[in-house]
Amino acid sequence: MKKFNIFLILLTIITVNACSSTPEVKPEIVPAIEVKKTPRHSLGVIGEVEPIYMLPMKTPFAARVDTGATVSSIDADNIKPFERDGEKWVAFDLINRQNGEKYHFEKKVQKITEIKRLYVSEKRYVVEMNVRLGKEVLSNVRFNLAQRDKFDYQALIGRNILNGRALVDTSLSNTLN
Repeated sequence: MKKFNIFLILLTIITVNACSSTPEVKPEIVPAIEVKKTPRHSLGVIGEVEPIYMLPMKTPFAARVDTGATVSSIDADNIKPFERDGEKWVAFDLINRQNGEKYHFEKKVQKITEIKRLYVSEKRYVVEMNVRLGKEVLSNVRFNLAQRDKFDYQALIGRNILNGRALVDTSLSNTLN
């Protein structure tokens, strides 16, 4: 009987505690904060082929947009490595196939990359170039220097330019003219 009375007392205490309500906690109102975001996709929707200006050249190169390429690529002629102040540099010419405009560049080598193809691998110099794509001027964009004379397009626009700047619709072309 004593155990039963203790059980009833404990049951009553548990029931009373379970039924008692605690005051409702209301969250404090926090004023809104304006967050400034950098514009995403500033180039908008672009197509599979777009014009790119290799500054300071005056005419654009037709460039193939390639979302599978990590780094952009440009057709360079007369590629000659040399050393300046103990650092690796490279001299090269860009010649626009459309109109023959030619410009000679000397750029510091940022790195040498290896491009692997089916049965062949090729080492390429990577340099930083200033380019204009649409209305946007981009400084110090990395390009690997390639012999693209067997390709239809002299330049390839890779993810290093595309990420955050453009959406690609391959059914379109020349949207940035």
